[in-house]
Amino acid sequence: MPRHILLVEDDQNLATVLCDTLRHSGYSVEHTSDSRVDRLARQTYDLLILDVLLPDGDGFAVCRRLRGEGVQTPVMMLTGLNDPGSIVKGLAEGADDYVTKPFDPAVLLARIEALLRREALYRSQNMAGYQFGEVTVDFRKGFVIRKNVRLSLSAKELHLMRYLISRRGEILSRHELLREVWGYSDAITRTVDVHIAALRQKVEEKPHHPAYIVTVRGEGYRFAG
Repeated sequence: MPRHILLVEDDQNLATVLCDTLRHSGYSVEHTSDSRVDRLARQTYDLLILDVLLPDGDGFAVCRRLRGEGVQTPVMMLTGLNDPGSIVKGLAEGADDYVTKPFDPAVLLARIEALLRREALYRSQNMAGYQFGEVTVDFRKGFVIRKNVRLSLSAKELHLMRYLISRRGEILSRHELLREVWGYSDAITRTVDVHIAALRQKVEEKPHHPAYIVTVRGEGYRFAG
């Protein structure tokens, strides 16, 4: 499942370019120039990209109201206001990142990915448990219950399971899993395959035909729970 981004930007030409760039990179994108906070708060997004200078509102105020409403969705401010005072104000109002115009699209994409990766890590670290099918994972106590049978997970299996779940629906390469779970920049990727096989034995009804920890041939793995 692609990550869902809401772009709040009143410059139609820039919005078109950004939407095309983000969709080409695999994101689902919705665009609006409407800054009404009630609409933003009702929807579920993985990221809000928010212009500061909007025709019907102030992006700083929008961010402040969202945080006041308890909306914790990551916010990236995208604006031509590049003075230190504006940057400090944006972050103080609750933005997670602040990108100034003009920008390099490749750099913007890298910062979006880094922000979403940090958010996924935060969610995974604060996740007490997760349930899918007939499986319950208790991250605090470090075990899986499947069909009323309690099975222990090693520390690395627990970390891997948490990361897969936090990025559910996404294709994760072996190199990404090595980097994020093991902290390796370069290693034999067989390490990932061995741990995936061990997890499948514990959570899958048919480990050789998995329904949840799915192999994406030539790319890596995807958690489908």
